[in-house]
Amino acid sequence: MRQTTMAKPADVKRTWYVIDGEGETLGRLATKAAHVLRGKHKPTYTPNVDCGDYVIVINAAKVEMTGNKLQTEKYYNHSGFFGGMRVRTAKEMKEKYPEEWVERAIKGMLPHTRLGDVQRGHLYVYAGSEHPHAAQQPVELKVKG
Repeated sequence: MRQTTMAKPADVKRTWYVIDGEGETLGRLATKAAHVLRGKHKPTYTPNVDCGDYVIVINAAKVEMTGNKLQTEKYYNHSGFFGGMRVRTAKEMKEKYPEEWVERAIKGMLPHTRLGDVQRGHLYVYAGSEHPHAAQQPVELKVKG
């Protein structure tokens, strides 16, 4: 008889991955990163345990969107005060706030719970090609192929 193995937080082995966003589509990059952050690529995946790995996204400023989405896609924030609505297009987000732009896409694909908050803490996004995590010896992760 086979038995389902449930991962325990103490038994989780974490790996660091780096994803190069240059020339990648935002949605495809976000799904790959969310998949790794949740730990679904591991055979020991357990939904209620944080068994995901760390993800570093570099070249966030060079991530692309297909079609006319740079002009039509809108991002909303509200301060909580009257008239506090702020609307930004995807083009504006890509030019001025590329890290937040990629983080928001990945955040939307993670669970909106306390477990998701912990998993979001394992994500590091950088606009350029440099990152300060060389000591962790990250493994390169391809989005395409």
